[in-house]
Amino acid sequence: MSVAVPDQGQGPGQAPGGGPSKGKGKGHAAPHAPGRTLRARRRRPAVLAMAVALIAAGGLGGAVLYNSTGQRVAVLALARDVPWGQVITDDDLVVARIAGDPALRPLAATEREKTVGMRAATDLKRGAMLTRADVAQALLVQPGQIVVGVSAKRTQLPAGRLQPGLQIVVVYTPDNNKADSMPATVITVGRVDTDGSQVIDVAVGAADGPRLAQWVAGGRIQVLLAPRAAAAGGAAGTGGSGAVGGTGGTAAPTAPPTGAASGAPAGAGTAPAAPVPPTGAGGA
Repeated sequence: MSVAVPDQGQGPGQAPGGGPSKGKGKGHAAPHAPGRTLRARRRRPAVLAMAVALIAAGGLGGAVLYNSTGQRVAVLALARDVPWGQVITDDDLVVARIAGDPALRPLAATEREKTVGMRAATDLKRGAMLTRADVAQALLVQPGQIVVGVSAKRTQLPAGRLQPGLQIVVVYTPDNNKADSMPATVITVGRVDTDGSQVIDVAVGAADGPRLAQWVAGGRIQVLLAPRAAAAGGAAGTGGSGAVGGTGGTAAPTAPPTGAASGAPAGAGTAPAAPVPPTGAGGA
């Protein structure tokens, strides 16, 4: 197809080169430029293989991420309400499957046998996951006891870390030097405050609770660790000392022998005692 383009700058009857025009028309046909043919792209197998590998790696990574976030773990949950202090039975427990989360630390289903027989450390509700803090081997707060919060500074506490169930002794140190003490059991250990103080919940007898609260309000207390075992040396000098001389103060006195004079002077010094004659012997 040709397009007629009017010739500008040329007179009628003149050819484009300035000569006379051979045709009768006033325009001339413009040459038609051939269209540019698109060359076919060369397929590179290496690029295709790399693309396929990247797609496969992305899919595999997505699957791994999904499995890691949606992985289910078997944990222990409560099949019914269990009140505080009650022994946990096998019927109280049920296995639940939840998505694994590092923030959650419930008891695993494999610990079911160990959990059965323990006591509920708090009121447990149906459907809740069971944690290690929810159960205890024995009740820390016994019937007839009361829980008192003891606020103490760092210098009023032992250097060792206090733990629930630990036996302690709270010593009251008033200004009149009439110290008093009270045994207690650690129930809960609070976090250390910015000023170094710490609140410890202890269990004492119901009658001793108000008195301990007064001690804590005065701030003149000291927390000691109770001895792990009773002292066993209380009767060390009460036996096996029969061979001790007259200065063995704690030895039990022996009965005077028959026929021996018991009126010996007290100032005998350290001289050995005369041998005691056998019964029935003459006074020779």
